[in-house]
Amino acid sequence: MEPTAGGGTEKTRERASYLIEGRRVRISDLVDAGLLPAGTQLTFERKRSGRVHLAQVTADGKIELRDGRKFKTPSKAAAATVGGGSFDGWTSWALDNGTLLDNLRQELLDAVVEKPLSDSPAATSSADRHAWLKHARRQADAGTCISLSVRDLLVWWGASKRGYRVSERASAELANHGLSTVPDFTAVGLDDQVTLVGPPVDTEGDQEEEAGHHPAAEQKAAREHEDKETTGAPGPTTSEQDEDLPTQQGQAVGNLPSALKGVTSVTSSASFEEAFTKMRLNAYSQLPVLDGPRNLRGAVTWESIARARHANAAAQFPDAIIDAHAVSYTDHLIDVLSDMERFGFVLVKDQTNQIAGIITVADMAAEYGATARPFLLIGDLDRQLRWVISEGLDLAEVIALCDPDGRRKLTAFDQLSYGDYQQVLSNQKQWDRLGWPLDRKSFTARLDELREIRNELMHFNDKDKVGDSAIPMLRNMIELLREHGG
Repeated sequence: MEPTAGGGTEKTRERASYLIEGRRVRISDLVDAGLLPAGTQLTFERKRSGRVHLAQVTADGKIELRDGRKFKTPSKAAAATVGGGSFDGWTSWALDNGTLLDNLRQELLDAVVEKPLSDSPAATSSADRHAWLKHARRQADAGTCISLSVRDLLVWWGASKRGYRVSERASAELANHGLSTVPDFTAVGLDDQVTLVGPPVDTEGDQEEEAGHHPAAEQKAAREHEDKETTGAPGPTTSEQDEDLPTQQGQAVGNLPSALKGVTSVTSSASFEEAFTKMRLNAYSQLPVLDGPRNLRGAVTWESIARARHANAAAQFPDAIIDAHAVSYTDHLIDVLSDMERFGFVLVKDQTNQIAGIITVADMAAEYGATARPFLLIGDLDRQLRWVISEGLDLAEVIALCDPDGRRKLTAFDQLSYGDYQQVLSNQKQWDRLGWPLDRKSFTARLDELREIRNELMHFNDKDKVGDSAIPMLRNMIELLREHGG
């Protein structure tokens, strides 16, 4: 068996391809591929202070510090060796010859993609995506970061929505190339723009724990926000996370349409007339008070203005300013419910920490309503399928199809699952018993499409709403079942 350029065999490379596809590269992958032998010494040099930290690679693919502590990820090892902070360990640790762990990671990825495991379109698209990600990294390193919409980013993974698996895969493959997005692509809208940035720069200051930053991305973000009165979340995280922990899922504040779409505001020196006019022209119930894009002074509402003037007919505008709360665009919606209940609205900070939008109770109600609608339709679909099967078919024959060995101990139609409905309605004999003037193959094909939608929803895998096409699909199937099922 011929060795690869990195010292591993063809079999090792194929194993690496199978294991790495869709997840973060590990130190153990480099060891297994022969690119990083056990016992290799690693150096982490702090440029400004001149401090040099040493570690070595263990046989089981960990980084062992001089004090004996072992870490599975380079970033955690880097943070531990200096006593805290946030680092991209792949660009922090180097071999004695100056080769970065990041270089070895790219060598492994190149070897994997050089010979896809098959000639399928999926393998081809994987190679194309690898080439595109390498290009994006080169652009980021050159300070000319690529920006695109989240929707366009997902196209590279053959997806139109951010389901759990797609988000995990995209995050992992971006991280493997030392890339992350600013803002976080999972926490904004599908049509919002994100910038692909490289590893954060180690901005070692007076304290070792100071985190790195992305100068090119920060400059670009500053330019994009310089003419807006807009706030949001902290800067991007490092591109590496613990590979054993999944990326946090759940609906984020930034996923709401209004969260990062700008905000109309007034300053604390404004007049009542200015506030009245802006609130009336935009049909707003509240107006943020900002003395600069990051300096939130509070807000005024129709109620706060009325209270101030009721208490003192000669009240000045500052007398009507009440407290307002700002949250990060990356915060989970469920975590801001208490603030929403208290204030009736919250302001949203973007990745540059500027006020970038506002969400109200109405926005939250619309979001949860849109999220609940498909769940209600899925429940209705389940009931209709069970009804037509129980009314038109024989229980004994249905059980024979769905539980032929009796392991599930089915005794009633109520025990059937969605998969059972598909099994029954795909059977020609049972279909003929229903006597429907419909095409069985087309009908069951649609059932399978709806199964995919159902699985994403019921496992909370779909970060984006079901979509404009799925709701009519569910409704049309339910109406068809009602029409022919009686």
